[in-house]
Amino acid sequence: MELGQGMTVHHHGGVEGVTGSCHELEGPAGSVLIDCGLFQGADERSSGGLEIDFDLGSVRALVLTHCHLDHVGRVPYLFAAGFRGPVYCSEATAQLLPLVIEDALEIGFTRNRQLIEQFLDLLKKHTVAVPYGRWTAVPTVGVSLRLQPAGHILGSAYVEFDIPANGMPAAGTRRGKRVVFSGDLGAPHSPLLPAPKPPCRADLLVLESTYGDRRHEGRRTRRERLQAVVERCLENRGVVLIPAFSIGRTQELLYELEQTIHCCGDRPAMRGLPWREMEIVVDSPLAARFTREYRSLKRFWDQEARQRVASGRHPLAFEQLTTIDDHDDHLRAVDYLGKSGRPTVVIAASGMCTGGRVVNYLKRLLGDPRTDVLFVGYQAEGTPGRDIQRYGPSGGWVRLDGQKYDIRAGVHTLSGYSAHADQKNLVDFVARIRKAPTEVRLVHGEPRAREALASALRERLPETRVVLP
Repeated sequence: MELGQGMTVHHHGGVEGVTGSCHELEGPAGSVLIDCGLFQGADERSSGGLEIDFDLGSVRALVLTHCHLDHVGRVPYLFAAGFRGPVYCSEATAQLLPLVIEDALEIGFTRNRQLIEQFLDLLKKHTVAVPYGRWTAVPTVGVSLRLQPAGHILGSAYVEFDIPANGMPAAGTRRGKRVVFSGDLGAPHSPLLPAPKPPCRADLLVLESTYGDRRHEGRRTRRERLQAVVERCLENRGVVLIPAFSIGRTQELLYELEQTIHCCGDRPAMRGLPWREMEIVVDSPLAARFTREYRSLKRFWDQEARQRVASGRHPLAFEQLTTIDDHDDHLRAVDYLGKSGRPTVVIAASGMCTGGRVVNYLKRLLGDPRTDVLFVGYQAEGTPGRDIQRYGPSGGWVRLDGQKYDIRAGVHTLSGYSAHADQKNLVDFVARIRKAPTEVRLVHGEPRAREALASALRERLPETRVVLP
């Protein structure tokens, strides 16, 4: 569509898949990138790797919608390619981002602390923390931006851009065009976070479609199912292993498990083990650090979560919670649980089983029928998580670090625990924009999800052009 002032939108990743998000709003004065994420799974194999494979000559600024790796993981490579512009993000993202990048550098780039510290200092120097709801000029590009809460993880935002009309400032007015990039939108009533509210207008909306073909359960039903699945898994008197992203999903699970422990108390999670004595283990140094940061950012929590704290509860630091930081302690825990099968809920990264400590648990425990693996988030095509999810129920196998492992563990999925909006949430988000968008471009979804969401949007908003780039 015509945006005026010679502005165009390009897509460099996160289009026909759910990783590698990277989009560009380009104009005569320069361009701004929206996210620069890591490709994972099948997307990584088809993308050509980590390199920045598009021209940076006109890129003057970067906006980050949130700090999941599939949205920020290529930022170090962007700087390595010569980028030195401002990095705009929300206040909470600015606080969490260095932790994500530090971990990514240690795993995939270097363990040289001096190099890591040098890059983190450079990143902090260029980071511009933007409060929600405030228009901010991007003078090098000639546009203004505003971040609004997206409800996906703490600090997540969707981005509104105002493009001036006839060279006149347009921020907050109706004179120019408005382009909105959704980033990742959260489902309403997610733990800890306020629900996202749609913008008043969007001439062009670039919208995620991760769950464009699915519907989630309600939060109460979801929590009850989490409790029921954990109790059913524990009937085997073994480990319940939950692969989860260090940021967002882990904290939501802790929040919901604390609620279950608070409400159930002496109710048995299994014979002889009441919920109040159930051990919950978070085995991820990064997740532990993020959880501490989440607690320091309570001002961004929703009202319900703040009320729990005010009543004396500790939703992310409760008595039954154990965290494992040290790597040797991690190896001992894997060995102990592998030998004993002690009934324990273990939350470990990564969420798609592509690396991290969860892989050691999987190698040791997948062959044990007492084990249950519980997926609570999206598993991208080509990841070990998707293979376990697909082939595990029929007694198949999965390849981990180049070796085949038979799956004798139980495999369960709670799709309602996604941090992404479902089809209804996405359609409602668009339909509630006061002035319907002229065009909606669907990105960040596999082909079936994008096509299903496109069909639902066309039915609900027949005057809006829905495009699959």
